[in-house]
Amino acid sequence: MPVPKGSTLDPERTRATILEAATAVLYERGLDGIGVAELCTRIGVSKETLYRHFGTKDGLVEAMLAARSERVTRWLARAAASAGDDPGDQLAAVFDALQQWYDDPVFRGCAMLNAAAQHHVESVRAITARHLGRYLELLTGIAERAGALDPHLLGRQLLMLVEGATAVAAHQDAAGAGEHARQAALTLLSAASRPAPRG
Repeated sequence: MPVPKGSTLDPERTRATILEAATAVLYERGLDGIGVAELCTRIGVSKETLYRHFGTKDGLVEAMLAARSERVTRWLARAAASAGDDPGDQLAAVFDALQQWYDDPVFRGCAMLNAAAQHHVESVRAITARHLGRYLELLTGIAERAGALDPHLLGRQLLMLVEGATAVAAHQDAAGAGEHARQAALTLLSAASRPAPRG
C-alpha cells in the first residue's frame, strides 16, 4: 500500500484500510470467487502486506466477518432504538431497515451465512453463531418488552423470519421480502404477547 513521502506507517490504519477494501470485494465475489493475487491487485496491496496484517487469506476472512457482524448488528440495533419505545415499532423498524438493505444493488445475502456455507470450518461457524446470537438478543429483547409469554421462543421465531427474508431476497426476489416478513413478525408479536391488564 503506497505511503506518501514523509509520512509514517500506521499499522492499525493500514489494517483497517485493507479490511474495508477487501470486505467489499469478498462480499461481491464470494470467499472462493477470488484468489489472493487478484484480491491484492483489486485492493492495491502486496501479498506480503496482506499476510503481515492477517497471516493468511483465512485470517482476513475471519477479521472481515467479525467486523461486518459488529457493524450490521449495531446498525439494526440503532434502527430499533430510533423507532421509540413501542416494541411493535421497534420490530417494524428492523424489517424496514432490512428491506432497504435488500434493495441495495450490491446486496448479496447474509455475509456470515454465505461464508459458513462456503467454508464449513469451526472458526467461521463460530463467527456466524455469534452473529446470529446478536440478532437473537436484539429480537428477544423486543419480545420481552412486548410482554411475550415466551420471549426466547418468540425471539427465535423472529430470527427465522429475518434470515428467511434475507435468503429469499438474495436468491429469489428482493421486492417486498422485508415487508412480507415484517407483517408476519408483527402478527407473531401480537399473538405471543400478554393482553394488556384491564383498568
